[in-house]
Amino acid sequence: MINRKEALTLIKKYLKENKNIIHSFATEAVLKEIARLLNKDENLWGLSGLLHNLDYEFTDNHPEQRGTLSAQLLEDLLPYNAINAIKANNYLHTDYMPASSLDKSLIAGVAVTDFIFDTSKSLPNKKIKELDFEILMDKYLDESFSSYNIRSKIKLCKDIGIEIPEFLELSLNALKIIAKKLNI
Repeated sequence: MINRKEALTLIKKYLKENKNIIHSFATEAVLKEIARLLNKDENLWGLSGLLHNLDYEFTDNHPEQRGTLSAQLLEDLLPYNAINAIKANNYLHTDYMPASSLDKSLIAGVAVTDFIFDTSKSLPNKKIKELDFEILMDKYLDESFSSYNIRSKIKLCKDIGIEIPEFLELSLNALKIIAKKLNI
């Protein structure tokens, strides 16, 4: 399995847009926190989050290929379960349905980072450091804010034993830790 330094080299090679790099780091942070809570391998889960979107800029106009290309790029670099989670993240277009806790955590983690970013953009300063749990929960309960698709993916946290309020708070705290470094 590759280490984080090698993973960062891949990020620099395949992702050029800052928003995609930030999304990768954010997903890594959330996945590591979920792993810590579930007593799973934080390094493996973090790398799965960090590298899940490696093919995004190549598949932007071909979403049906997303995840499959990343899985091919990472085939000999990550364990089978991480590759499956990356494919499961785009399960509507890949040959792998989400089944494991890592699969579902990655899908929920990607969705919650998008949701937190969207919520922070609704604030005056547009920074995650301004965002608190109450605002985040209110936005989650407001069905006119963000999409149903994001909410349905966030709800996968329940399949891994984490209730939605705890998942939102855990994810927000993970992003606040890295917010200053990423200027978000």
